[in-house]
Amino acid sequence: MNTITDAANLQSCYNTIGIAGDRTCPQLPNFIHCRNCPVYSNIGRQLLERIIPENYRHEWTNLFSQERAESHTLTITKTLTVVIFRLQREWLALATQVFQETISPTLIHTLPHRSNQILRGLVNIRGELQLCISLTHLLNLETADTPVTALSPVVYPRMVVVEKAGSVWVFPVDELYGVQRFDQQDLRDTPNNMMATTHNFTKGFFYWQGNSLGYLDEELLFTTLDTKVCR
Repeated sequence: MNTITDAANLQSCYNTIGIAGDRTCPQLPNFIHCRNCPVYSNIGRQLLERIIPENYRHEWTNLFSQERAESHTLTITKTLTVVIFRLQREWLALATQVFQETISPTLIHTLPHRSNQILRGLVNIRGELQLCISLTHLLNLETADTPVTALSPVVYPRMVVVEKAGSVWVFPVDELYGVQRFDQQDLRDTPNNMMATTHNFTKGFFYWQGNSLGYLDEELLFTTLDTKVCR
């Protein structure tokens, strides 16, 4: 039996005496690299022509089916991006699409015979007068009689400007957290013990930092402001 035939009997000879091993194969000077050697080619051919193990096709079919299902699940999972703020003791969220900007609290000019608990008046936003409302009174939230535990060491009250389809409104918030993302599947039904007015304006709620975060329905909110509250 010649040297090449002897090498063929070695398992993975290219990893032991070949280019990836100690390079002691006597045929290496002739072939320069193992991939040029017929022994190497024969080992590769044996791998391709070997008998398929039992259940091989079944196992790979199941694997690809699981990957396809997981991929489909990831595709249909929707992410909700919201802005989180606090009114009195309630943490609330609105879709980021309706938020225009935040400003420091500014002077509210009351409207003769029209200003009330919900419609506060007009505020100057970059040279334009916009209607300012009290979302706290619209949602009928209870006033906090005792200090509220804030998320930040220092809390600055802000005013936020929201807009949808050309309808612009301004309202004060007691604390502004910022932008947060949630999976839509994490949205829970609104609890029955929530006040009726607030319940009507929410799509559901998220569990967030130990709080129940109400996700407001922006469509209903703007429709109510445009048709029933202030116009």
